[in-house]
Amino acid sequence: MPELPDVEVYIERLNALFGGKRLSAVRLKSSFLLRTAVPPLTSIHGQELRQVFRLGKRLVFEFNRDIFLVLHLMIAGRLRLRALGYALKTKPDLAAFDFPEASVLLTEASTKKRASLHLVEGRQSLTEFDRGGVEPLLVSEQGFCQAILRENRTLKRALTDPEIMSGIGNAYSDEILHRARLSPGQRTHNLEEAELAALYSACRSTLSEWLERLRDEVGAGFPEKVTAFREGMAVHGRYQKPCPVCATPIQRIRYANNECNYCPSCQTDGKLLADRGLSRLLGQDFPRSLEEMEEHKANLRRS
Repeated sequence: MPELPDVEVYIERLNALFGGKRLSAVRLKSSFLLRTAVPPLTSIHGQELRQVFRLGKRLVFEFNRDIFLVLHLMIAGRLRLRALGYALKTKPDLAAFDFPEASVLLTEASTKKRASLHLVEGRQSLTEFDRGGVEPLLVSEQGFCQAILRENRTLKRALTDPEIMSGIGNAYSDEILHRARLSPGQRTHNLEEAELAALYSACRSTLSEWLERLRDEVGAGFPEKVTAFREGMAVHGRYQKPCPVCATPIQRIRYANNECNYCPSCQTDGKLLADRGLSRLLGQDFPRSLEEMEEHKANLRRS
């Protein structure tokens, strides 16, 4: 799912290319994409795009008369720049936003179509899409700590909960926790003052650095390669690859449709975090440390 740095770059380029220009039309391949349309979608045809801004992981297109088009890309949704009038002809194509010089194509590379559009009127109507999390690049250290400590969650869960932290998902939470040298399984109420400060600093520096890196990558173009797995990430998507800090093989925990990546040497004092599925399968034989894991592998090779 595109997270804060990716969504911000989308927004910056959309504003640069189409801000102040008139939207000729929105073409939908399926009406299912449009979840609410009050006023109707045709009400923004011919209207000037005043600005695009972010609300959590959503992109909000603001038009005249306080009409807003709210787009949630979900996991597999992406935006692409195409020639004006591009035909919606392939399976991933969901919609096209036609401007005077080009069309912005919305695609979703998944059989489960989860991306959504909402057309609403009045700024107050945007509150239903605001999950309430603090903005990690704007909030003070005190405000950040208050948000993190509001409930006793694991750090992984706290960082990715949109009611606590805005715009952070699976990928960047892994990177933030690695930089802070904190375990994804540590409870928020167990954090010491120094650890809270390290988490705040890691959150800001990680997101800021990746935002700048993506800006440099896109330049004056349009982001066409938005992915959760990027070259240069320390742990996310790097299972069994060496940690860039200590060279320990990166480990992972799988759950639902996601996974959590971490370095046991840098983050968990050498302990392996329990993978629910694997723990259930191996029971007492589940390795608790890197040493036990290597011994287990050696025994398998000998057998």
